[in-house]
Amino acid sequence: MSEPTKISSKPDAFKARMAAAQADGRPELAHQCRGRPFTEAEQNFAVALMSIYADGVKSEVALAEALGSRGVLRPSSQQPDWTAENITSELKGLNADFDEAYQQNGFGA
Repeated sequence: MSEPTKISSKPDAFKARMAAAQADGRPELAHQCRGRPFTEAEQNFAVALMSIYADGVKSEVALAEALGSRGVLRPSSQQPDWTAENITSELKGLNADFDEAYQQNGFGA
């Protein structure tokens, strides 16, 4: 009977960094995927999206109507001029901006 093969465990740098940060009591770890904090407009947009989706809205047209009727401002323009097309561009722009911020600043904004 042969001896079982030992699997060497390689240290996980991310887990080590997270454990060290948690030990320091860093509250930003609740948002570890962000490279920067949300702006007020981004936060309002996110909260509105969750509420509208919870109401059962699914189409981009209905979503745009709901955002506009609630007076939610577009983060990029600070206007409540929502359309099905600019919802997509708004989300893509925010995603790209957060990706860039994460690359520049790392986790935990």
